[in-house]
Amino acid sequence: MVDDEPQIRRVLRTTLCNAGYTLIEAKNGHDALELFCREHPDLILLDVNIPGLSGLEVCRKIRVSFEGPIIMLSVRDAVRDRIEGLDSGANDYLVKPFAMEELQARIRAALRDSRLEKPAPRVETPDLTVDFGARLVTVLDARIHLTPKEFDVLRVLMLEPGKVIASRRILQVVWGPEYGDETEKVHVVIGQLRKKIEKDPAVPRYIITEPWIGYKFQLPHYATGTARRKS
Repeated sequence: MVDDEPQIRRVLRTTLCNAGYTLIEAKNGHDALELFCREHPDLILLDVNIPGLSGLEVCRKIRVSFEGPIIMLSVRDAVRDRIEGLDSGANDYLVKPFAMEELQARIRAALRDSRLEKPAPRVETPDLTVDFGARLVTVLDARIHLTPKEFDVLRVLMLEPGKVIASRRILQVVWGPEYGDETEKVHVVIGQLRKKIEKDPAVPRYIITEPWIGYKFQLPHYATGTARRKS
């Protein structure tokens, strides 16, 4: 939940926590981006008028790597405002003041739709299996421990197999939109990943370097699964 009004956060916290949800709060756009990268939420409630980055800017940045539902909250009720909110990447737009019952119904509908949309991606090859939903990686049937950053970098690459992903994009998706020039972080994590999933890290089979650009995940033709991004 991203809202700069303490009273609204207090009411939403009480209502949604009593309904069984775990709520993580941010007061401004920059905090929202930091929490998003760290917490991996199932759904985002996002106020349009927040300090720093606006809700629209936050929505656009988050939507680069987030496929879950975003419900935008705003006092603005003009048609053009609703359109702008939805075009920025929101799934729904709710005008303040609203009834808590309606908000909860929209949350239930959004979560239901996102879960029915497709199963959690899973990729299997004869020697490598990655279950994105459970965040599990196995190599030759042995479970491999990945750090959160290692797993997230692997996920970015594997969800678009065969496509070269720029190092800057990986950095911004995994570390946060405010990062852009510290691509050495990506290089270090790629090296760690290769040591854990490649048979020969010096001659990688899966994670391929595209010089001066970034990396791609080379998926063997015999792999199975649903690792692809929505168009």
